Amino acid sequence: MSKFTALDCQRCPRGDNRGLVSSTESTHTEGIMRDSRILARFISFCLLLILTVGCTATAATPTGSSVNSIYSYKSPSSDGIGKVYYGREIANVMGYQGANWLARPSRLSEERSDMAVDALMLERDDVVADIGAGLGYISFQLAKWVDQGQVIAVDVQPEMLALLEAERDQYGVKNIETVLSTEADPNLPAESIDMAVMFDAYHEFAYPKEVMTGIAKALRPKGQVVLAEYRAENPLVLIKRHHKMTQRQVKKEMKAVGLRWIKTDDRLPQQHLMFFEKTAEALR
Repeated sequence: MSKFTALDCQRCPRGDNRGLVSSTESTHTEGIMRDSRILARFISFCLLLILTVGCTATAATPTGSSVNSIYSYKSPSSDGIGKVYYGREIANVMGYQGANWLARPSRLSEERSDMAVDALMLERDDVVADIGAGLGYISFQLAKWVDQGQVIAVDVQPEMLALLEAERDQYGVKNIETVLSTEADPNLPAESIDMAVMFDAYHEFAYPKEVMTGIAKALRPKGQVVLAEYRAENPLVLIKRHHKMTQRQVKKEMKAVGLRWIKTDDRLPQQHLMFFEKTAEALR
């Protein structure tokens, strides 16, 4: 049996009392253990990655959605939520914290909302839903036109509706009713409105297909949907990319819920004002 000097020998890596091993055997053992530790760390990293991706997908995907969902998902853009509908990334929602921007003094001259409301050709007894009403900037203008009818101010943020209600009550406006919607349901009864308007709001809907389907059902026969959206075709319209839309994109998304394009009114300085109605198939 060969003999080893102290320089040729060392204790086992575990430091137990099982005796001495050669430096070659020890090095080999340490290599195996080092490789095992690296492999263990790699497996742990993979498991963590799988869990993270799985949780993200669960949070982003609507409850009950099918494998063939109408929505897809990507890394969010600076002004988007990472959710894609018909090739368009849905924009971030403007929270109630930014309400002052909605009431900025320059808004009337920038958007000419007075001209937009005039273009709606409302009857005095119409029932009009202002979807994504916010502070009620459009709702209060509509209320003057339908003085014998009603404006239904719909919003998903209760804080916005509270601000609207405070102003409504302060000025004694009697024909504005507020409705708290969900992200996927406008909470409007079937065939209850003559028109639904969305002023710079539709591009932020987290569930556009579901919300627009609900709105289409809420329309009375011959009812209309009107969208005002900043013109994405025009690079001089200085609005964040996902907060404006092309006519082509709007038409495609409205067609998906049974709404037919009627016309686009071009009187506004920066926005498309697009009119839609239910198709014959949607009326059945």
